[in-house]
Amino acid sequence: MKTALSRVIAQIRESLDINTIFKVTVTEVRQSLNTDRVGVFRFTPNLGWEGEFIYEDVGDEWSALLTTKLGDHCLTEEFARLHQQGKITAMADIHEAGISDCYVQMLEKFQVRANIVVPLIKCQDLWGLLCIHQCSSTRQWETAEIEFVQLIAEHLAVALQQADYIEQAKAQSAQLAQAQAREKAVEWQKTIAIAIEKIRQSLDLETIFRTSTAEIRKLINTDRVAIYRFNPDWTGEFVFESVREGWISLIDEQLQRPELKENVSECSAKELAKTPVADTYLQDTEGGRFTRGEVYRVCPDIYNAGFSECYLNVLEIYQARAYVIIAIYHGQKLWGLLAVYQNTGIRDWQEDEVYLLTQVSTQLGVALQQAEYLQQMQIQAAELSKAAERQRALANTVEKIRHSLDIEIIFTTTTQEVRGLLGVERVAIYRFHPDWSGEFVADSLLNGWQPIIKPQPPTERLLSPETQPGNYARNEIFVPICQGEKLWGLLVAYQNSRLRYWQEEETNLLAQVGVQLGIALQQAETLQQVQVQAEQLAKAAERERKAAAREKALAATVEKIRRSLDLNTIFITSTQEVRRLLEVDRVIIYRFQSDWSGEFVAESLADGWTPVSKIVDAIADDYLQKTQGGDFANGKIIAINDIHSRNYSQHHLALIKTMKARAYIVVPIFQGEQLWGLLGAYQNTQPHEWQEDEIDLLVQISTQLGVGIQQAELLEQTKCQKEAIAHALKELQETQSQLIQSEKMASLGQLVAGIAHEINNPISFIYGNITYVNEHTENLFKLVDGYKKNYPQPKKEFQEQIAELDLDFIADDLPKILKSMMIGAERISQLVLSLRSFARLDEAKMKPVDLHEGIDSTLLILQHRLEAKNDFPAIEVIKEYGELSEVVCYAAQMNQVFMNIINNSIDALESAMSLDKITVTPQIKISTKVIENHTIFISIADNGCGILENVRSRIFEPFFTTKQPGQGTGLGLSISYKIIVEEHGGKINCISEPGKGCKFCIEIPTQPLAAVN
Repeated sequence: MKTALSRVIAQIRESLDINTIFKVTVTEVRQSLNTDRVGVFRFTPNLGWEGEFIYEDVGDEWSALLTTKLGDHCLTEEFARLHQQGKITAMADIHEAGISDCYVQMLEKFQVRANIVVPLIKCQDLWGLLCIHQCSSTRQWETAEIEFVQLIAEHLAVALQQADYIEQAKAQSAQLAQAQAREKAVEWQKTIAIAIEKIRQSLDLETIFRTSTAEIRKLINTDRVAIYRFNPDWTGEFVFESVREGWISLIDEQLQRPELKENVSECSAKELAKTPVADTYLQDTEGGRFTRGEVYRVCPDIYNAGFSECYLNVLEIYQARAYVIIAIYHGQKLWGLLAVYQNTGIRDWQEDEVYLLTQVSTQLGVALQQAEYLQQMQIQAAELSKAAERQRALANTVEKIRHSLDIEIIFTTTTQEVRGLLGVERVAIYRFHPDWSGEFVADSLLNGWQPIIKPQPPTERLLSPETQPGNYARNEIFVPICQGEKLWGLLVAYQNSRLRYWQEEETNLLAQVGVQLGIALQQAETLQQVQVQAEQLAKAAERERKAAAREKALAATVEKIRRSLDLNTIFITSTQEVRRLLEVDRVIIYRFQSDWSGEFVAESLADGWTPVSKIVDAIADDYLQKTQGGDFANGKIIAINDIHSRNYSQHHLALIKTMKARAYIVVPIFQGEQLWGLLGAYQNTQPHEWQEDEIDLLVQISTQLGVGIQQAELLEQTKCQKEAIAHALKELQETQSQLIQSEKMASLGQLVAGIAHEINNPISFIYGNITYVNEHTENLFKLVDGYKKNYPQPKKEFQEQIAELDLDFIADDLPKILKSMMIGAERISQLVLSLRSFARLDEAKMKPVDLHEGIDSTLLILQHRLEAKNDFPAIEVIKEYGELSEVVCYAAQMNQVFMNIINNSIDALESAMSLDKITVTPQIKISTKVIENHTIFISIADNGCGILENVRSRIFEPFFTTKQPGQGTGLGLSISYKIIVEEHGGKINCISEPGKGCKFCIEIPTQPLAAVN
């Protein structure tokens, strides 16, 4: 216990700070006594016995009493007076200590079961209590423990008295320092007065700034003094500085490093916009004698001020370690900063130093105002001189305007002169249209500005009655230009690069120029009227000349129309001649259909315009369709000089809105009494005042067109009737030929079937008995052989008879004869079967058929043509059959197709061989396969001399043949085409190149079209 006591007393003596002493004491006492809570309770002066726990060390499982206030009367009545006398209370168990119930309840609230309370006496007064609480259980306190606590309390009382002595010594030191500061302040006032007097000796800002920075640096003995100026966007730069030798110049540094300005504006200035907590001067003095708007920052050490890394980087560039920054105000506006930097080390800035800087910053603000006032006086003097110069220039401008009557020259001169007089970037003249829209007609601008391309100016907000005149900043100024009593336009001056306060003399100058422009416009208009009258007379003479020329041209055009009966030629001639005669951009002919819709059938167009066929395919005007031609059916003519004049019917808009027409004339075209169509002439580039002779010309052309159309249609009807008769005759011939061919094929079929039937009966008898004949012959030869064995030496006359008959030859040759007869009979049977298969007389309807069987039958019938002849080698037939299912078709008709195509191939090969145009083995290649969509593909190709293109395109035409007269009818391929395409819904075509043979390709569905669909 003694060791613990010595340790606690030693720690109390080591410190003079009362807070540290109490914190260490409660911790050491609780650890030494191994108790649950140790606290220091202080009585509040002048409040009786009320107070609170101000220091405490407590176990984690128990409630803290720190800042808990007490004012219980039980404590006052029972123990406060005893404690004031220095008495110690020790309770082993609060419930057995004989204290009042209210005191027990208070201790239970604090979780106390046993405690020791020792008074803390400061100068004979009860200052507080040292409380030791046992919360976990009751505790029998030992005498040594109580004495330990008592000794600790006594040393704490001594520490309290020492703290009071120290506070008194500090107060006396502070009073002495204040007295010294007052003396120093008097000296500073003299110094400030001298510095301010030097500042006031000049009105030149540069001299003032140079003097201020140099004097301040010398007075407060610092490393750098600088003046920083803000820009309107709160960026800024150092404009003056005084720096001790050996340190960098911030003005030179910011010129070499542009990013320094960015850092200043984005970091330093942002930090300076508010007074931070790190300003120890403002915090300690609670603002002192300086308001928030006067002192921005006082920093003794930049590294202990809590600044951001960005701000520290900037300050390190400045080489600053400590600084004072003072605001410079120009009136009520923050103009810049007065910055004082200590670079060598930290610095504790004194109040009088800050006061000096605030006084200097105030004088700098006054100097700024004085300099600005002086500058204003100089500007006013310059403006007066400039106004006089403008008056002289105005007179010169007016004289130049009056020298010319040409509007363009007047406008150009005016805008150039006014721009020079006012010193602006742009001067423009704006002209109103009759509907009060308008456009810029003249523009003079400084190099680097884009010209105005006829926009609407924003005049509403400036010319409206609600706008009040005044001397305020505007980027443009408008004055009216009046032609007599009528507002003609506006004279506009623009200041584009900056805001500008327009002066009254500038407005008056612009107004005078506007008046002179109005007078010049009246004079120019009078001259223009005289010129217009002269031009009208000249135009009238020109119209007379053109009218005569048009009469001649009209006669020539009518003659051209009458020369032709072809409608297209008539239309082309008419549109071209009308466009040439009227000198317009577009002429069209529009034809009505039977339902009164319509389409453009002819057009003549000037270069550079889009044809009407690319704009609209057909125009179905609802109005014209519903009214069956509308007023045009009654012969009305529509002539529009300008589509913007609004004197035409909206029903005609559909005919012109997509043609970009500005003026047009439309006349009807009648075919007899019926409205046939419309003839229209369009002027796209500009309005056109249609003359009477132009309208008459167009009407006469439309009349001649009606006559020409009627004649052409009569001729067309005659041609159509002639063609219909020729077509009917051709169809009749084809039908007759097809009937003949069909009858031939039917007769041939019947003949083939009859021959096959007649041959079949005897050949069946022969074929059936050959077997028996063969057996009988073999038996006879066996008998002869047996006779030879039994009678090896026959009679002489029998031997002679055997020799005469040549029995050995007969025995050898007769079996061969019988075998040949058997082969021949089989061949005849196959031929009969092929003839029956080819004829198929019993299959008039569609039925499933094996096409390979039909092809093979056709080849068998044509076998004699395929065999070698005296002059020609045999034709090789190559069959590449695919796996085909049965095809539902007309079998006989399909066989007829195969017969026609293979016959043609044989003819082509024989022709090529006769002309020595083929040097390889003649071949016919037949291929079959199944392709997509249930379709059979059949190819029959030869390696003959091929077919020319002009012949190939006509081979399926009826009666077309390349063979000699009497060798072909020209119906075989035509009939084959009808069988494949019309009867079976298939396809047939021919692929051929001269010298490379010919190939016929057939596609036929496996089922009839209805079944496939």
